[in-house]
Amino acid sequence: MRVVIAEDSVLLRAGVRSLLADVGIETAAAVDNGDELLGAIREHRPDLVIADVRMPPTFTDEGLRAALAARKEIPGLPVLVVSQYVEGSYAVDLIAEGTSGVGYLLKERVADVADFLEAVRRVAGGGSAIDPDVVAQMLSRSRDPLDSLTARETEVLSRMAQGLSNAAIAKALVITQGAVENHISNIFAKLGLEASRDENRRIRAVLTYLDRTAVRA
Repeated sequence: MRVVIAEDSVLLRAGVRSLLADVGIETAAAVDNGDELLGAIREHRPDLVIADVRMPPTFTDEGLRAALAARKEIPGLPVLVVSQYVEGSYAVDLIAEGTSGVGYLLKERVADVADFLEAVRRVAGGGSAIDPDVVAQMLSRSRDPLDSLTARETEVLSRMAQGLSNAAIAKALVITQGAVENHISNIFAKLGLEASRDENRRIRAVLTYLDRTAVRA
């Protein structure tokens, strides 16, 4: 078996390479960014890609995007994603076209050598290996996020959808503006809306609310 590894941590990259070598698995290339990953895949046509999600230059989803692009170029290319975080949305992207030859593990699983190597062999053989914590988050994301809001948070969100400012919401609900801000912060967290320079979380929250309420109507 020949693999391509993409991991920006020098120590982890070397460690994974060493683990694989100990059981006779050849590392065709080991890179530290998404662009080099795609190039290595094209050059070596490996039996398996082991990639981190977040890599230079932005440390967001370069590794995953490169792996997904490679799977489009080479249908069925086995990909095992190893991430430090439970990122359910990335797992959904990875398995959107089927679970054959895909895996998503947390980096802490790599510490269990036997489990990690079993996952490597399973994914390379066309199977799947999805971390239980990732599965749990994916199931959670599949539920209506509005169901996780408290009654008060739902009231605040409904006033946001009416275009009210924080001060106006506080007056309407007879609570402090600070309380409104806390409720909005909780709403963002429960709806999975992370801070971003490119998107307005308030608008996204309102659109989510309007979309869900329209479906329920």
